[in-house]
Parts: sequence; structure tokens; C-alpha cells
Amino acid sequence: MPPVPPPPPPPFDPELAAVLEPAGEVLRPGLTAEEIPAVRQGACLELLELLDLTMGGAFEVEDRTVPGPEGAPDVSLLICRPTFTDPAVPLPVIYHTHGGGMFHGNNRAGVDGPLAWARELGAVVVSVEYRLAPEHPHPAPVDDVYAGLLWTAGHAEEIGGDPDRIVIAGASAGGGLTAALALLLRDRQGPPVIGQLLMYPMLDDRNDTVSAHQMAGVGAWDRTANETGWTALLGDRRGGPDVSPYAAPARATDLSGLPPAFLDVGSAETFRDEVVDYASRIWRCGGVAELHVWPGGFHGFDGFVPHAALSRTARASHLDWLRRLLCRQDTSTPAVRRPLDASLNTNAPVSTPSDH
Repeated sequence: MPPVPPPPPPPFDPELAAVLEPAGEVLRPGLTAEEIPAVRQGACLELLELLDLTMGGAFEVEDRTVPGPEGAPDVSLLICRPTFTDPAVPLPVIYHTHGGGMFHGNNRAGVDGPLAWARELGAVVVSVEYRLAPEHPHPAPVDDVYAGLLWTAGHAEEIGGDPDRIVIAGASAGGGLTAALALLLRDRQGPPVIGQLLMYPMLDDRNDTVSAHQMAGVGAWDRTANETGWTALLGDRRGGPDVSPYAAPARATDLSGLPPAFLDVGSAETFRDEVVDYASRIWRCGGVAELHVWPGGFHGFDGFVPHAALSRTARASHLDWLRRLLCRQDTSTPAVRRPLDASLNTNAPVSTPSDH
């Protein structure tokens, strides 16, 4: 019997759809491995260099190099501290991991969102730069993200932050790495974080959901592009039986004991079904998760079309969740702090297939 064709994809939001065709090469589907070098040299990186990280003087900006995993290069952190707050009062910390399909981007990419939250809430932003695939496959990216978080938790007071109020956040590939970081912190009994904000996260290397098939050849990040990203990270292990949940968090069989999660995704994108399933499995394990599925949203819509009505609603939901999370933390017992000592080994293996 021939394979049953997938159902047609959901329609795009009309305001967002008007952007897809004119966007041309930037948002086109079907990205292949041969195109990775061109993507890395694209105009987006030039735009990142023009980004005002001070947000008009609201932040003091520092690039800090901190120890990476043993035997690996140091990790670069972008640290943005508010300038109009009492330096004696420790602030929440938003630890950000950038997107880019696992193979491009840097710690400036996507940081405008966390900076906007931090300006509203009074928070320190730390954005981590990790080694990129395919030159540095799993576990290099998540190793770097973990090492950067360990440094941030251990030096939070030095950068004006509160080590008991760290939120981890990321979008797309950065959302997947953030979910993996939450699993890793749980399993290694690492420093506590109070929440994980996962924006259209890249979670499942199997690339075989209904939404992945529906969006093949359609939208901003289709099934072919997704295969390119996962293959860069995992090589011929992609889709096989021995993929670690620290590479692809959808592989985790136990989602209990995780910090409260916010997840959102568009209805018209590849990641829809894996994100909905991940939230559902957190609930089934007794965890806390808030899920938004934005009708007609394509992958990354709020970044590509920030002024669209749906984008404004989505971005407002991120800020609202963070505000509620931090208010709850302020009125509750502080998190139990674990000592940052040799027991938190940055070099513990992260790619064991049997782990969760």
C-alpha cells in the first residue's frame, strides 16, 4: 500500500502569511547541509552587530570568557546588567541560549527578547555562546550551555544576580538546549533554576510527527531543514535508537522533577506536535507547564514579524509568565541552594542513551 499522504497544513495567520513570500531566501523551506556555510555568512549576522545591547542605556554590557568543560575551549557569555537599579539588591537572572538550528548563531542572536523582558522586570541577562554542529556534534553544545550555567550560578552575586532566582530560556534550537539543560540539572543535582521558558523548542530528532509531515516544503523551517539541523548535531545517529535525551529532550521517558515550564509554538509549524506532546508528558508526570499554540503561527513568527498582532500577543505572554513566576518566587520559600563544588562535574557524560 502506498503511504497515506499527510493532511493539509493549517492556514497561516493572514498577517503573517503576507510576509512569507516577500521574505524569499530568509524564510524559505528546504535548507540542506550544503547551504550551512552560506547561512552562517548571511546578512543576519551583520544585523546582530548593529543591535543596541544597552537598549538605549538601560543595560551595562560585558563579554566574559569563562571556563568550559574540561579539555574544551572556554565559553563566551554576554552579560547585560540593568543600570537603573539598586546595585545592593540582587536581581533575577535570565540565562539565555540562542537558536540557529544547532549550526549557526551566537550569543547575540535572539537576545533582544530577553533584554526586553529584563528591562520590564529588572533582571540580569546572561546569554551563552556554544560550539556549533556539525564541527562540534553532541554533546559539545549542551556541555557548553551547562558549563555557562554553572559559572552563572556560582558568580550570580558578582554580576548583580540572585542565585536563587535563575530562569533558563531559549527559542528553537536554543529552546531544545534549554530543555536539555533542565534535564541535565535535575539528573546531576546541579544548581536549582526556578523556571524554563521554551519558545517553539527543537525537541525531537525523529522528525516524524504529523506536523513535521504537514509542513514539509512549507513555512520557515520545514521537515528538510529540521533533518539538516538534527543530522548536523547527531550524524548517522539521528532518528536511531541510541539518542540521548540531553541531545533530543523528547527522548526523555521521565519528565518529573523539572522546574515549571512555559512552552509555545505555532499551529502551522514543524515543531507543533512535539511541543504539545512534551507539555502533555510534563503534566502526566505531575509537573507544571503552561502551553500556548498560536493559531496560524509559522516557526519563529514573533521574531520575523514582531509587529503583527499575533506576535505581540505571544511576546506579551512570555513577559506575563515571567512576571507571575518571579512574583510567586518572591512570596515563597527561597530555593534550596546546593554548593557549587567538585561534585558538580562539568565533564560528566551527557550522551548516555539509557539516561531517561
